[in-house]
Amino acid sequence: MKNLFDISPHLLEVAEKAESLCTEAFAEIDKIAYFNGQKVLKAFIDNRVSETCMKGTTGYGYGDLGRDTIDKVYAQAFGGEDAIVRHTFVNGTHTLSTALFGVLRPGDKLLALTGKPYDTLEEVIGIRGVKGSGSLVDFGVEYCQVDLLDETSPDFEKIFEESKTAKVAYIQRSRGYSLRPSFSVDVISKMAETARNANPNIIVMVDNCYGEFVESKEPLQCGADLIMGSLIKNPGGAIASTGGYIAGKADLVEKCADRLTCVGMGKEVGCSLNQNRETLLGFFMAPEIVANAVKTSVFACNFYTLLGFETFPKPNEKRTDIIASILLNNEENIVAFCQGIQKGSPVDSYVSPEAWEMPGYDSKVIMAAGAFTMGASIELSADAPIREPYAAWLQGGITYSSGKTGVILAAQEMINRNLL
Repeated sequence: MKNLFDISPHLLEVAEKAESLCTEAFAEIDKIAYFNGQKVLKAFIDNRVSETCMKGTTGYGYGDLGRDTIDKVYAQAFGGEDAIVRHTFVNGTHTLSTALFGVLRPGDKLLALTGKPYDTLEEVIGIRGVKGSGSLVDFGVEYCQVDLLDETSPDFEKIFEESKTAKVAYIQRSRGYSLRPSFSVDVISKMAETARNANPNIIVMVDNCYGEFVESKEPLQCGADLIMGSLIKNPGGAIASTGGYIAGKADLVEKCADRLTCVGMGKEVGCSLNQNRETLLGFFMAPEIVANAVKTSVFACNFYTLLGFETFPKPNEKRTDIIASILLNNEENIVAFCQGIQKGSPVDSYVSPEAWEMPGYDSKVIMAAGAFTMGASIELSADAPIREPYAAWLQGGITYSSGKTGVILAAQEMINRNLL
């Protein structure tokens, strides 16, 4: 077959070998996608999704059938009592913040079970940033974290002890800007059980970003009370152009809705404008799109391992999110890699990303994202903080063929600069 991208013969050989190593993993990914696709289809059918649901509303949004049906579909598919799915969540951090402020009250204790949270949440909590800016700590919420053992595994003994006095046990499913494993639903279940054995009234909240539909179960089916995520990641299926969701126990979802809108109105208001069709179609497509992203990630780990780089997870490890971390060792490699990913993107392939001081981060970050939706990390993208351990975090790929090509072109860019 003709080489349309002027890729070196050596890289093509490595890619062929890498793909041959993916056969077993790809078959398992397809099984999970089939099951999750059935689960979503049943939620659509059971909740009587209709053409009318595709129509948007304006103004107050009272009686928005589509909006309310979307909430029911999400709740059923994720195993919750209720959900709030809104385009007015501006990103994942906003969704997480809304859930935390919705549930926590002055004097409560927030306990992070999986170590330090993702960078952008640090200022929300108040462990970084300007005092008096309106963080949880400013409002009298106590914060405590249980660091991971060897930076990889939950410390169940300490989780049990600290949970005794906590209101919320907070779990970050994905790795963030760290090299620790993402946590499977089984491990999340064990953390939830440990916290609840110490404190039966504790609320278990899971940042579910990047994990939706990667496994056949979701955290709500295994002990979590609330899960939260972004629609421009997994559940939006590369169709939703913005938004987020919170799903779980009905009383907790209502508290979060009161925070997003105002107390006493909650879920009853909020027009959907023209977003319902995108949200529904994206969620329907999500299991298959997520499967393509996971395949891209598995291929990337096999490919870069064969090129001599260390990856997290290892090529043969079970996947619990769509992210692959590739240890690139220095800033030059990171920049070349991210710029190569950009060159393999369907949108803005001609631009060259540079590291810059992004809001919410404590170091410069370079992001490659030639996406149909700006910042959509279910589409092939890569980002890296310019700091130790000099790793790039790769995610997305709405088609496996384009994802695979982008991964190879990133290595080609490194070759072009005599870095590989």
